[in-house]
This record gives sequence, structure tokens and C-alpha cells, in this order.
Amino acid sequence: MKITLKVWRQQNGKTPGNFNTYTLPDVSEDMSFLEMFDVLNDELIRKGEDPIAFDHDCREGICGMCSMYINGRAHGPLTGTTTCQLHMRHFNDGDTIVVEPWRASAFPIIKDLMVDRSAFDRVIQAGGFISVNTGNAVDANSIPIPKEDADKAFDAAACIGCGACVATCKNASAMLFVSAKVSQLALLPQGQPERHLRVKKMVEVMDEEGFGNCTNTGACEVECPKGISLDHIARMNRDYLVSNIVD
Repeated sequence: MKITLKVWRQQNGKTPGNFNTYTLPDVSEDMSFLEMFDVLNDELIRKGEDPIAFDHDCREGICGMCSMYINGRAHGPLTGTTTCQLHMRHFNDGDTIVVEPWRASAFPIIKDLMVDRSAFDRVIQAGGFISVNTGNAVDANSIPIPKEDADKAFDAAACIGCGACVATCKNASAMLFVSAKVSQLALLPQGQPERHLRVKKMVEVMDEEGFGNCTNTGACEVECPKGISLDHIARMNRDYLVSNIVD
């Protein structure tokens, strides 16, 4: 099928960018979205042109690297899907597809569709570590944890840090990401000693990095490829309030 791509090109964060239009006349519906970009880049290289820079790694929906804003939606038209899991069969012959990078001041553009998401790393680093000494490998049932809490912690830990929540939010808020990282430890016994210090430090760094405020519109939850729940934001807000009291 024939596909027209309008791709954001920008040499670096200090230079202005613009959309460039490319036409691919023979795209297989079995290609993944990133494989289609590989084909386009091969053509650009053969022509002596600069290939389009974009992030990717696992191509299995695990690493969170494939950050593309496709036709006005983070990761494309499907719900619960990363860009690398998106296939061309979900588009039609003759479609025009607009591809942009994440748009957030906390995610400065490196080049083309690549953005610097190291702000997420600094938020996680602010959370520190757990001081519970678990020693050698122990039996799974040595620390009793209610199944409901274990399930919620597991759901929070499913966050891959892709940044879709930030890109989708009208305020570029990172509350869904940060709350998921807070919850995965706050719900477990091992995370209790530093629970309130952890949330306070992570929220402070989140604000320092320039992410916006949450206004509870819920767009982040809808576009999150792992379906992280807004319930984690509520838990983080409660823990943050408590941290200011017990500090």
C-alpha cells in the first residue's frame, strides 16, 4: 500500500524544526511501524540524505524507547500498544501519517523524533533505595503480602517509562509515571521504611525538572501502553501529604 509520511525533522534542540514529507509506494501491511521507518531510512541513505533519528531498542513493547506521536496520539491509534507493536495493517492505502516527537519542555529534543528523557532517571534516582536487608535469595512466601497489594504493586511496576503520559497530558505532567514508581514500593513491606521520604524527594525532583501539574483529565491513563491506573496518583498524593506531616 502507498503511505505518505509527514515527519518532524530537527537537527538538534537549538535549531528550528519542520515537517518533511515522504512517500512510500510499496508498504507491506505486515510491517511494524518501526520496520516501515527502517525502509524509509534505507532509501534516504541510498539517496545520500540524512536518515530520520528515532529511539528504539527491544521492539517488543518492554523498554519504552519507541516514543512517537502518531496522528495526534502517543504511540499511535491503538490503545495499550507501544509504537514498536503497531503494525501497518492498522492503516489504509493512501493514508497520510503525521509523526512527531514527544512535546514537553522536560523532554528536550535531541534530533528529529528523539527526545532526552533522562529527567525520568533523575526522578527515580531521587527515590533512593530500600534499606531492608533481604540477604540471600529467600522463599517467595517468607514475607507475607496480601494478594491484592501484590497485584497492585505488580501493575505499578509494569510502567516502562516511555513518557506517553507526559506527551499526552495538556500540562506535560509526569504524575502517572512518578506515582507508578512510588506505588510499586509503597504497597510492599520492603518499601515502608523510606516510604514518606521517598515520595517527598521524587515529587520535589519532578517539579524541579519542569513537568506540569496534574488536572485529572485522565488522558495519561487512556494513552498509557501498560494501562497504569490513576489510582496510583491518588495514593502518591496521600503519601505526599503525610510526608509533610511526619517530616
